[in-house]
Amino acid sequence: MGTPAWIPAGEHDFGSEGGLYRRLRDGCAQDWVAYTWHPFVQGLSDGTLPLAAFRTYLIQDYLFLIHFARAKALAVFKAESIEAMREKTASIGAILAETSLHLTYCAEWGIPEAVVRGTPESAETVSYTRYVIDRGLAGDILDLEVALAPCTVGYAEVALRILADPKRRTGENPYQSWIDSYGSPAYQAMARAAAARIDALGESHGGAARFRSLSGTFSEAARLEARFWQQGLDAA
Repeated sequence: MGTPAWIPAGEHDFGSEGGLYRRLRDGCAQDWVAYTWHPFVQGLSDGTLPLAAFRTYLIQDYLFLIHFARAKALAVFKAESIEAMREKTASIGAILAETSLHLTYCAEWGIPEAVVRGTPESAETVSYTRYVIDRGLAGDILDLEVALAPCTVGYAEVALRILADPKRRTGENPYQSWIDSYGSPAYQAMARAAAARIDALGESHGGAARFRSLSGTFSEAARLEARFWQQGLDAA
């Protein structure tokens, strides 16, 4: 798998020292590295990822976004306050808008909209998205947010690992636009806010007493993220 690019603590880290988010991430360190520095990610960094792998990923990521919006809709129902309901409602609109942008991005990679929409969900997409929704249905808002965090915050860390990678291809990397999207200040700020929300919910919803269960959810979501990358490599 290779040695991951190190992300220094401080401004490029997520969550607060001793907070629930960092405890969850550090509690599954091996699975977290397997996800955030997966061979797929390394291929994005050095530009060697096979095009077929990226195209498979793009299609399934579109299908994933649809269920991600559904999970956010569930978060509205599970939200602990009217302010949280407003925030989650806004995020649903943002994700739905992203699906349209995603179709445009797929077209730029030679994948027509009809192909994207006509492709069935892979087993990896089904298992991951339904797992997240199931955790939300079975538990409360903290269970759901913890299941979502490896995607939201993990992609920000993936981008930072790539940007810190000494082997990163900085000239004419075909995947630079993808890296730029998740390395952007706007996305990084959103990810930091998501990690801070996990910390806050941990305080208000008994995260310390529930840590074992929450850690299991977070770890499983990280493993499912790694499998989501792997399906692209398998297809190539």
